[in-house]
Amino acid sequence: MLAQLQDPIAAVATAPGRGAVGIVRVSGRGLASLAQALCGRILRPREATYLPFRDAAGAAIDQGLALWFPAPHSFTGEDVLELQAHGGPVVLQLLLARCLEAAAETDPATGRPRLQGLRVAQPGEFSQRAFHNGKIDLAQAEAIADLIDASTEAAARSAGRSLSGAFSREIHALRDALIHLRMLVEATLDFPEEDIDFLEQADARGQLLALQRQLQSVQQRARQGALLREGIKVVIAGQPNAGKSSLLNALAGAELAIVSAIAGTTRDVVAQTIQIHGVPLHIVDTAGLRESSDEVERIGIARAWGQIEDADALLLLHDLTRAQEPDYRRADAAIRDSLSARLPPGVPVVEVWNKADAAAGVDAGEGLRLSARTGDGIEALRQRLLEVAGWQAMPEGLYLARARHVQALGQVEEHLALAMSHLEAASPPLDLLAEELRLAQNALNAITGEFGADELLGVIFSRFCIGK
Repeated sequence: MLAQLQDPIAAVATAPGRGAVGIVRVSGRGLASLAQALCGRILRPREATYLPFRDAAGAAIDQGLALWFPAPHSFTGEDVLELQAHGGPVVLQLLLARCLEAAAETDPATGRPRLQGLRVAQPGEFSQRAFHNGKIDLAQAEAIADLIDASTEAAARSAGRSLSGAFSREIHALRDALIHLRMLVEATLDFPEEDIDFLEQADARGQLLALQRQLQSVQQRARQGALLREGIKVVIAGQPNAGKSSLLNALAGAELAIVSAIAGTTRDVVAQTIQIHGVPLHIVDTAGLRESSDEVERIGIARAWGQIEDADALLLLHDLTRAQEPDYRRADAAIRDSLSARLPPGVPVVEVWNKADAAAGVDAGEGLRLSARTGDGIEALRQRLLEVAGWQAMPEGLYLARARHVQALGQVEEHLALAMSHLEAASPPLDLLAEELRLAQNALNAITGEFGADELLGVIFSRFCIGK
């Protein structure tokens, strides 16, 4: 991998297909000769130059803009050349082939190939170069992909904040406070003969409490950011003809599923992603749950249970017009019994009674009442889904986070809690305290991709007069 990171790379940097403009990008060390060969002149750094792109025989492949970014002032931290041409796939492939060809040609000035080893880049390799060359950290690199893949405006804005470094700055602030605390603990461990109780003098307990409070704030924002990125899977389940497909259509605002008065119409899974206040919800409509002799319907019911078992939240839909029928009540009770056995622990269940427009005077007990046909109650259900998802409107701008970030912050929380228990002991086991703090820092480093065994030692030497 490290050897490959030294190779110069080239690729078409725009999406497949036709467009007004397409970009071929080259990154590596010592691209000046190749850039001059491709463009026929020396380019001025960071200045767009309009010129023809020529093949080996001198014929123009296309005309466009060339941009030259000498290292280290580029996205990857290496020399970068961008050729902006017309966005036809054939033109761009011809330009890419010309880059590879020109790199292998002999440079008259040196008698060697202009750019030894130029190859086509692997997916994500330009961002990987930027990470390895210190232009972005790992969280920012992930934010690039999240910005491209954002499914809502809120997610795109949050990904932009992460790319600008908002999330990374929060992690760095936590890490710096943690390093300072580790420094005090390590100093107490290493120099007990000096009788310098660094921990008590520096209020280590107060520092650790402040660190835990700061972590809680970051965790809350990260969970909201992860929700913006990932969303949650909401499965609609219930007996046949309760209006599950109608509810999916009402939530999506489109006729996605076939609606019929015939029980058992839905026999396969129908899914649609909607957004509520920018939060993506993956809504899944399933076959009605009942005993059936129809082989195709039984397959659909088995698939429905598979979706239920994989749900983040469940909408259990009931038919209000049949709420007083004993057979319907018994079937509902059987479904609830099955759910208690098959639904994963902690998955919230939202009870919903549909067809309120046709059963105005019926009292069915607890649960949201709505009409998928008229739309009454749909907005209340949307707000309930946001509550179930755990969404909270934040007073400040969110940054996008991933599930692994939330998991890593959870590990930091556990290690800090153990560190506090050690610190509050009658005779604090400083070695165990130091180890928990070290593990907490490792979990933070995993978020940004920063690792360094000598980092803490450097801080200790710079702040304490140790060599006396």
